[in-house]
Amino acid sequence: MGSLRIGIVGCGVVGTGTVRLLIENREILRKKTGIDFELVKVADLDWNREREFEVPKELRTRNWEEVVDFSDVVVELVGGRDFAKKLIMNSLESGKHVVTANKHLLALEGEEIFLKAQEKGLRVGFEASVGGGIPVIKALREGLVSNRIRTIYGILNGTTNYILTRMFEENLSFDRALAEAKEKGYAEADPTLDIDGWDAAHKINILASLAFGKYFPFEKVKVEGIRDLDRLDVELGKELGYTLKLLAIAKRFDGEVEIRVHPTFIHSEEALAKVSGVYNAVMIEGDFVGNTMYYGKGAGSLPTASAVVSDIVDIGRAVASGNGGEITPIDWESEPVTVRENFYSRYYLRFSVPDRPGVLASISRVLADFNISIAAVLQKEMVCEIAGVKNEPVVPLVILTHKAYERDIQKALSRIEDLPVVAGKPVVIRVEEEAE
Repeated sequence: MGSLRIGIVGCGVVGTGTVRLLIENREILRKKTGIDFELVKVADLDWNREREFEVPKELRTRNWEEVVDFSDVVVELVGGRDFAKKLIMNSLESGKHVVTANKHLLALEGEEIFLKAQEKGLRVGFEASVGGGIPVIKALREGLVSNRIRTIYGILNGTTNYILTRMFEENLSFDRALAEAKEKGYAEADPTLDIDGWDAAHKINILASLAFGKYFPFEKVKVEGIRDLDRLDVELGKELGYTLKLLAIAKRFDGEVEIRVHPTFIHSEEALAKVSGVYNAVMIEGDFVGNTMYYGKGAGSLPTASAVVSDIVDIGRAVASGNGGEITPIDWESEPVTVRENFYSRYYLRFSVPDRPGVLASISRVLADFNISIAAVLQKEMVCEIAGVKNEPVVPLVILTHKAYERDIQKALSRIEDLPVVAGKPVVIRVEEEAE
C-alpha cells in the first residue's frame, strides 16, 4: 500500500466539504484504491467562523507555505486569481501536484499553469472547475478521448438555470426570480458573475480548450447574461414550443470554433430543456459516439468536494504506478484553429410595432437585404406597455429566422430600429437545436 499526503488551502464551503470527505471516507478510499490518502494540513485565515464540519485542530494552520511544505498534493480552494495563481505556481515549482476548482483562474491563466506542470513532470487536476460533481472533464479526457468532438452544449450555472426555470414555470419577472434565488441561498449577494454569464463563460472556455486541443484566449468568448430578459419573451417562446436557457456553446468546424454563452431558445422536448432548477447538464457530441449527456448538481459543498477528491485519487494512482507526470490536457492540436466571431445561428427577433398593414413587409424587406430568411412569424394582440409609435399602441411581432450570420443580423437590426414603425430596441435571442 502506498500513501499520499494531502494539503488544502482555503476552507470555505468547498474546502470544508473536501476535508469532511477525506476524513470520513478515508478507509473506503484506501480499500478501493490501495492508497492511504492522508490529510496533513488545512490552511485558512479565519478559523473562528462557523462551519458545517469541524476541522481537527491539529490540521489547522494560517500559513499556506506550511501546506506546500508538508504535502505531496496541494489543493487550491481559495478562488480568485492573483493569490491562487501564486499558490499553484509555487506548489509546482516545489515539486507538488495540484488540484484546483478555480475555473476563473484556469480560463484566464490555464496555459501558463499547464506548461509549468509539464515542465516539472507534475499533474494538475481540475475536475471540480466545471460542473461541480458532474465528471465532464474526465469524460472529455478519458471516456471520449478517441472521438473528435463536434459540439458541446452546456447548462453550466445553477443560479441562472433556477431563475429561468421560475420565469418559465411560474411566469415570474427576472427581478422576482432573482430575489427568490437569493432567499433560498442559490444566488450570491452579488450575483454578477452568474447572471451576466461570466461563470458559464469560464467553464465553456475550459471545455472548449480540452475538446478542441488549443488554448483559446478568454476574451474571444462571446458572453451575454440574463439580466435584461423580459418574461414576455419567455412566454412567447413557450407558445412557439421553446424553453429559454442560458446556454454555453462550443462548436468546431474546419479550422474554426465558436465559443459563446447567451440566452438561447431550445425546443421544449429536447433533453437540455428539461434540466430545471439548480441542476447543470452538458451534452457532448463526438464523431463516433454521437450525443452523450452528463447531468447533476453543478455546485455545492459535497458534490464539488467529490470532484476534488476524484482528482486526488487519480494523482495517487498515477504516482503509485510510477507515472506521475502530466498528460497534456489541452494543447494537442497541431493544426491552426481560430475562434469564429461571426457565428451562424437561428434567431428569435421581437419588435414592438403598430397593428396595421405594411409593418411586416417593411421589416421583411430589410431582412431580405441582408440575406436573412424568415422561418415563422407570430404577432400577438396584446398591447405592450411601452411608448407607442406616433402615439399609437404597439403589439409584439416575433420573427423566427432560418440560420443567418451574426454580423448580418446586427446590421439588419440597426436599420430596422430606425424604421418609423418600430418602437424601442428589438429583442434578439439565439435559437439552437441540440443536434443540427
